[in-house]
Amino acid sequence: MREILPVLKDWYAAGEPFGLATVVAVSRSAPRDPGAAMAVGPDDEVVGSVSGGCVEGAVFELAREVLASGEARPATFGYSDEDAFAVGLTCGGEITVLVRPVTPALDPSFGAVAASVAAGEPVTVATVVDGPARHGATLAVWPERTSGTLGTGGLDAAVAADARGELALGATGVRHYGPLGQRRQDAVSVFLHSFAPPPRMLVFGAIDYAAAVARIGGFLGYRVTVCDARPVFATPRRFPAGVEVVVEWPHRYLREADTDGRTVICVLTHDPKFDVPLLEVALRRPAAYIGAMGSRRTHDERRNRLVEAGLTEDELSRLRSPLGLDLGARTPEEVAVSVAAEIVALRWGGSGVPLTATTGAVHPSSPHTR
Repeated sequence: MREILPVLKDWYAAGEPFGLATVVAVSRSAPRDPGAAMAVGPDDEVVGSVSGGCVEGAVFELAREVLASGEARPATFGYSDEDAFAVGLTCGGEITVLVRPVTPALDPSFGAVAASVAAGEPVTVATVVDGPARHGATLAVWPERTSGTLGTGGLDAAVAADARGELALGATGVRHYGPLGQRRQDAVSVFLHSFAPPPRMLVFGAIDYAAAVARIGGFLGYRVTVCDARPVFATPRRFPAGVEVVVEWPHRYLREADTDGRTVICVLTHDPKFDVPLLEVALRRPAAYIGAMGSRRTHDERRNRLVEAGLTEDELSRLRSPLGLDLGARTPEEVAVSVAAEIVALRWGGSGVPLTATTGAVHPSSPHTR
């Protein structure tokens, strides 16, 4: 959804109706997670994807029908290969898509939601998928306010409370309620789509490898900061556009920085006077990934220094060093791919081995969906 929001925002501002299809539920080896979106706008222009190509044709036609009728509709697509002309997924999974018309009259909060997402402000959009409520009705929920309605005050209140909890976790998925918001009923299905601010990637050491890691970090959706104490190296023109560049001693910067359970920290200095004080701070801060560059000898020496500094075995166990997966990487760009691969594998619980050597679902269920 984030990828297509700039286009949708322009259509919405111009008063152009569009049909928005959103994946609201998946099972087994589905190709896209809940929240994946595709839209059909003016002159039948299509942006986005809900399945990587398997059912986009059918969703396109459904979006046109929804635009003509003004009524939202859910649709479920499962496995199909017996009939060469049948619409379905070839991966064996199943997805449920909600297709709804979007106009300023039908969804007056859409513009504000798009602006918040663009600004990195947290917001959750709750949408009725099924049950005795208007399908496609939306309630936008920010930490301090709401906009729109799902039909009743009780339902709005219950959903808003849950939406704020899901937003804190960055979770997306379907929740069930009674018509008046009763929590022990499941008559009304509501899709909670959380737009948490992008996670941070903090890269320490303004070297060539840092530029490549920063570039791939932006590609993966991180808000990237590069920090180095040496002003001759920490200059914005050495890094991709949009990367924040900070001149400061790394440990001092990290001590004052905001980190959370999604933050990625990459220590590329491989110089004890920088990385040991920095890792003392990093290994005691919330973060999803803490990796340090260097040879195995450098790692052993660095670990000994950290032990002398008083770090515990539990704290040291968080350190990925040498960072990255074994891809045989040589160039800065190849090393950046290796680092990114380890970050992704750690995030989703991947093994890091070739898929040809594994069994089971290629697309495991996301831990951040319900």
